[in-house]
Amino acid sequence: MTSVMRKIRYYLRHKGHQTWRLSRKSLEFACLLLGAAWVALFSLGFALLADLGLEWNAHWTTQHPYTAWLVLPLGMTALAWFTAKYAPYVAGSGIPQVITSIGLPHGANKTRLVAFTQTLWKIPLTFLAMLLGASVGREGPSVQVGAAVMLAWGNFCRKHNIAFKGLSANQLMATGAAGGLAAAFNAPLAGVIFAIEELGRGVLLRWERQVLLGVLASGFIVVALMGNNPYFPHYSGATGVPQMYLWVLLCAAVCGLFGGLFARLLGKGLAAYSPAKWRGWIRRHPLWIAFLLGLVLAALGSYSNGNTYGTGYDVVTHLLHDAPLQTEGLGIAKLFATVATYWTGIAGGIFTPALTIGASLGAQIWEVSGGAVDQRLLVLLSMAAFLAAATQSPVTASVVVMEMTGSQPVLFWLLVCSLLASLLSRQFCPKPFYHFAAGRFRQRILENSAESGAQNKA
Repeated sequence: MTSVMRKIRYYLRHKGHQTWRLSRKSLEFACLLLGAAWVALFSLGFALLADLGLEWNAHWTTQHPYTAWLVLPLGMTALAWFTAKYAPYVAGSGIPQVITSIGLPHGANKTRLVAFTQTLWKIPLTFLAMLLGASVGREGPSVQVGAAVMLAWGNFCRKHNIAFKGLSANQLMATGAAGGLAAAFNAPLAGVIFAIEELGRGVLLRWERQVLLGVLASGFIVVALMGNNPYFPHYSGATGVPQMYLWVLLCAAVCGLFGGLFARLLGKGLAAYSPAKWRGWIRRHPLWIAFLLGLVLAALGSYSNGNTYGTGYDVVTHLLHDAPLQTEGLGIAKLFATVATYWTGIAGGIFTPALTIGASLGAQIWEVSGGAVDQRLLVLLSMAAFLAAATQSPVTASVVVMEMTGSQPVLFWLLVCSLLASLLSRQFCPKPFYHFAAGRFRQRILENSAESGAQNKA
């Protein structure tokens, strides 16, 4: 009898332990899904607000085009002042901030660039930039916001002993950042590839199953809410033409060249390309520079009939529908508009503008060739090639474009074109742009930390 009772107690203890483990795993998974839902909802809200900003910009620039010469210089100056004074860590794309945070050692400074309260400024500041007519996108900002949201949720769960004890801050940030990209582009697979290729470059990241599930969940939640629709119109052009490899080489060469120059211009900044005697003045007077660059944006907008403003979504949609390029040299104009916007130091990404530049270059190649092949094919190849050249992340670029346009039959050629363009881009900008910019944020964080330490000692 005693032996039987002993076996029963052992059985109950064993089953109780198994049940606790199962419930603990279920709770972890539920918290992960909830965190992914938060990232998806923030990205979705950001997307709706950005669309509103683009719509309002199109309205006022169409009704009163000449007011851009006043609104853009003053608006860029105001945004540059506010960003530098109140939200310095949300300037630019947002992806370099996440890369920097993942690479920093554990300590007080590690999560400063993705602090939740400051990172939220990214949303209204990017909205205002779009409303004014700056050449910016919301995908890079969605990455920083996603990282901040997931990290804040993870810290809350760990503080209250609910979940995520086995996940590091790096894994939480990577999950949120890649989930933000997946949700922004409605492209779950691209989010996973981005996490592995871009965020994992140069640092050791443990790709736990929870991380990949969190990224996919953010993308699938947006798909569930908004439908399984590509970001851009579904690709209906040719999937193959005679001597396809020659057209791939041509698109890769053109986009690799301009993409490399684009990344180099973004990374070096205005002072690097100015006469030596002007450089000190440029660095000391960022607001005057923002004002002058606002005039440049107004001039490019007037030249292009407003096509250089915002993300350029309508331009890409127009070209993927096999319509002709509306403005001669639009790709180059959009390139300089994006560089000028970035140089002001305001918040805003380069992802979608880069796709617009690539699409416009593809249409220009089609015009120069005399319409020898389907324009939509050259536009698609050039979108992926230019993005790959600008970021030196060819796999991410090809998968992003494939998911955004539903062009799975062309994925092989997108990948080949992206790889070649990325290789050529490295001849002009050896270090990937996002990681080059991340190095500057890292230096700024370390300098601020050193200054704070010196003040505390004093």
